[in-house]
Amino acid sequence: MTQPRQEQYFNLIDELMRCPNGSEPDVLNSNTELLDAGFIKSLMQVATMMAHENNPDGAKFLIHVARQLAKELGLYPEAPANT
Repeated sequence: MTQPRQEQYFNLIDELMRCPNGSEPDVLNSNTELLDAGFIKSLMQVATMMAHENNPDGAKFLIHVARQLAKELGLYPEAPANT
């Protein structure tokens, strides 16, 4: 991953953290070129850092975003339904 790409990921994460509640989909939709496995990995790295810095709410938020994006991108396996 290139350094500028990593910076773009971190800038997008920062934008997500600062945007008004409920406008996260708009932020993500305006940055679709960055929505990939590398971005999800960056989300998890920042979430881990936040958890270690005693910011559990921020960590939970980023993990939620990462999980939702991974599902949408087909990177998160769906659990089989019990029938």
